[in-house]
Amino acid sequence: MIGEEHPRTNGLSPALTVLVLDDSPAQRNMVCAFLRKWGHRAISTGDPVEALARARDPEISLILCDWMMPEMTGPEFCRCLRAEVTETYPYVLLLTSKNERSAVPEGLAAGADDFLSKPVRPPELQARMNAGARIVAMQRELRAKNGLLETTLDELQQVYSAIDRDLDEARRLQMASLQDRHCARDGGDVSLLLEASGHVGGDMVGHFKVCDYVVGLYSIDVSGHGVASAMLAARIAGMLSEASPDQNIAMQRGSDGAFHALSPELAAARMNALMLKEVQTDRYFTICIAFANLRSGAVRMVQAGHPHPMILRAGGQVDVIGDGGPPVGLLPDMPFTSFEAQLSPGDRLLLYSDGLTECPDPSGTMLDDAGLITLMRTHRDLAGTEFLDALRNGLVGFAGHEDFPDDLSALLFSYRGRG
Repeated sequence: MIGEEHPRTNGLSPALTVLVLDDSPAQRNMVCAFLRKWGHRAISTGDPVEALARARDPEISLILCDWMMPEMTGPEFCRCLRAEVTETYPYVLLLTSKNERSAVPEGLAAGADDFLSKPVRPPELQARMNAGARIVAMQRELRAKNGLLETTLDELQQVYSAIDRDLDEARRLQMASLQDRHCARDGGDVSLLLEASGHVGGDMVGHFKVCDYVVGLYSIDVSGHGVASAMLAARIAGMLSEASPDQNIAMQRGSDGAFHALSPELAAARMNALMLKEVQTDRYFTICIAFANLRSGAVRMVQAGHPHPMILRAGGQVDVIGDGGPPVGLLPDMPFTSFEAQLSPGDRLLLYSDGLTECPDPSGTMLDDAGLITLMRTHRDLAGTEFLDALRNGLVGFAGHEDFPDDLSALLFSYRGRG
């Protein structure tokens, strides 16, 4: 039979719900009387099986359990309790008249938290209950904080999942903004490679038609990584769009009504002024803008902090060209200078970001210009996107993995010449 005693709060300690398990009705009644006097709620039973069922109640904070019972000993009850009741942790106080030294280790090993010798003395019982109540309170506070932490982690996971979905969509949009990887023009072909180190990157490559016999080429590398860099790279690429020649920062309409290319250094200077005046960001970018004459093979370009362009000659020689220059968007009125190169039919011009040359091997040594030149010579028999993919795969072999620390981008202009 299970009986319940209702609390009378004495204001001295927090009220607890206590389960009393003892095969002696007299002992149960005596202990429950003390508990009621101290303001606790007492639930009593002499049946260990019923006690195990009641112990699942999360309101049960503390259990007073007799050691010697005919159906189940106190340590046996503790073992069953710890095995079956896992959602909560009731504090167990074993009541025992055993004086053997082995009793304490046996009880602790079974899952008891404290001991009290019989006959029970009220002051000692109250003191041990107060100690147990403090531990129960700390355990409940910890459980509540863990619950709050789990809830917060779940909410953060939902936020991160939403961010990942947005970043995946941003990556798809960024790749959609990239022109076809290969474009055949009358006199030369343009092939592109773009691979972000994360969801989205700050690199962009592309080309635009200036007139029937001039094509514009560009390679951009915005400082930093992530969404902000990708958005800035997309905006810069928009300034060099073939779809809106009136808005193309590297072109202007002449008195004859036709569009003409600006000098590359003037295009870079206009971008620099626009970045500092309107964009107003702490990011900057490097860029190589080139104008290739499809008739003559003459190429005029500005480097603007970008890696040195390379020309793979038809005979296999690699020329490293360019004179450096400052990045765009750091300081006003920076001097930009252009230079010229001459292509012959069969020559290929490579514009690329430093994600290629600064890629490290497992020891930390970078590929550098010499390594890139070696890859270009190794794969010189390949053309277009196959050549760029071979460079990328060679970089994987050099690094030992595909998780590149920086964005990769490259533009290959293969000059055929026009009759």
